[in-house]
Amino acid sequence: MTADDDVADFLDAADEMATAGRLVLARLLAEEAAARVGDDTEAARILALYPAHNLDQEA
Repeated sequence: MTADDDVADFLDAADEMATAGRLVLARLLAEEAAARVGDDTEAARILALYPAHNLDQEA
């Protein structure tokens, strides 16, 4: 498994969580993907797709 595969797996999981309404978890997964991507511009693009949410919003 390559680093690109890891990033893709985290983004797939983030998409699933966002679709399920688990926005905080989606953001956390996106943050992990962004940390692994190795390119600041791409990391910023990933994080922009999954805005940070307050934990109370998921309750």
